[in-house]
Amino acid sequence: MSRQLISSDSEFESKIGYSRAVVEDDFVFVSGTTGYDYTTMTISENVIEQADQCLKNIEQVLKSAGSDLSGIVRIRYILPNKADFEPCWPVFQKHLGCVLPAATMFEAGLLDEKMKIEIEVTAKLSADE
Repeated sequence: MSRQLISSDSEFESKIGYSRAVVEDDFVFVSGTTGYDYTTMTISENVIEQADQCLKNIEQVLKSAGSDLSGIVRIRYILPNKADFEPCWPVFQKHLGCVLPAATMFEAGLLDEKMKIEIEVTAKLSADE
């Protein structure tokens, strides 16, 4: 399989020089994804709502790559405030409770102060791809 670049047409992709996701061999590598709702171009002030939106955004890009949330094998959570991590656990359980990917959480600053969480994943392509 050749390398496939997936874009969300975010202005940041062209300004910074990256792809929303890259499909290589049997894997999809999804760039760090924030909780912006791209249909309304808004971001909630609530970290739990942002976490949910992050995973919805990731699900959308995985589908366009030929995978889905069940294909996630590695997930990285990045939060500016580590105290915000535990309140998000029910959201992660809802979306990933049956998947159980390898996971890491980092505390680090994000590009915009409105962003309270960023999530990066690696997923396997669907078996029928």
